[in-house]
Amino acid sequence: MHSSSSRVPSPPRSVAATAASHRRHAQQQPSPDQAASVAAMREGFARALVHYYPVAGRIAEPVPGEPEIDCTGEGVWFIEAEASCSLEEARNLERPLCIPKEELLPRPPPEVRVEDTVLLAQITKFTCGGFAVGICFSHLVFDGQGAAQFLKAVGEMARGLPEPSLKPIWARDAIPNPPKPPLGPPPSFTAFNFEKSVIEISLDSIKRVKDQVASETNQKCSTFDVVTAMMFKSRTLAIDFAPDADVRLGFAASTRHLLNNVLPSVDGYYGNCVYPGGLAKTSQEVKDASLVEIVTAIREAKDVLSTRFLDWMSGGAKENHYNVSLDYGTLVVTDWSHVGFNEVDYGFGEPSYVFTLNDDVNIVPSVVYLKPPKPKQGIRLVLQCVEAQHSKVFGEELQKLA
Repeated sequence: MHSSSSRVPSPPRSVAATAASHRRHAQQQPSPDQAASVAAMREGFARALVHYYPVAGRIAEPVPGEPEIDCTGEGVWFIEAEASCSLEEARNLERPLCIPKEELLPRPPPEVRVEDTVLLAQITKFTCGGFAVGICFSHLVFDGQGAAQFLKAVGEMARGLPEPSLKPIWARDAIPNPPKPPLGPPPSFTAFNFEKSVIEISLDSIKRVKDQVASETNQKCSTFDVVTAMMFKSRTLAIDFAPDADVRLGFAASTRHLLNNVLPSVDGYYGNCVYPGGLAKTSQEVKDASLVEIVTAIREAKDVLSTRFLDWMSGGAKENHYNVSLDYGTLVVTDWSHVGFNEVDYGFGEPSYVFTLNDDVNIVPSVVYLKPPKPKQGIRLVLQCVEAQHSKVFGEELQKLA
């Protein structure tokens, strides 16, 4: 694989990495010239940056702990690469990847401080006419929904639209910046040897539990609630902690809907707008609980999250909710199945598959929820949450619930 890069004109920092594959099927029309598609995408970035001008800047931290963006207009790095195989020969980028993930992600020149950039992009051309698009973005600036909103605008510009269909909202100064609660001691880290695997949960299984919840509680619940309840219970059963041991569930949820009276419009806001939530139970409580009871506990935790966020905005937060015990008793789940990356179209169609590449973190058990490759439906779970001695039983328990 070889590549060329250019800059599109116009605490450790957290960077998210994602990739999307765009397949071309034999029954489709002959693929347009790949060079023209790449040129249109490059132009899409340049035009989108006019509307999203902060993305073209660089992250600075003149005061420790207070990052800001210098609107330097330096642009984003756009890297073009070529693979010497087809997507089919690369197993359509299914896991385990047969192409090193480093070759799918943008790598600017060594003199560039990646942690200062807001977003980097790489488009990899395959011999079949298909593409893979790799994106790295800073969580200081974007959450998943915000990054997807920007990339949708890039796609609209690449397809020739005169302006983005959704007007971007920056307005960071409108959001309150209350005094930070005192920091606790730095967390201690234990490196785990997680087994990595992929499991899919069918729509039928999800609907079955949703119907159960509606029947027993007269309440609706989300796909996230159902899948998370399955994960939390099956993992707790598989590991078989001591009955009185604490087991914890961590997640982050969008709080845009709570900023209606703060921002000019929450629809176009593309900043990082998530807040941490979760719950803690004893191992025995989770083992004994039904899925419906665990779903109810998750829904209650989400309600508490909203209250805590409003409390934080008013300056009433007394503790740092980002402090999570990073041990084997904690499970952190992240839902990427509906943030918007699957609807990005740069002019060669929506992706057949979107997946994350942040799988090097081995200090906390984690699961990422994705949409499975088209035409499959349901939820794909990318798992690195149990070690080898618990992997077999965990899979069996999850299959029972799913």
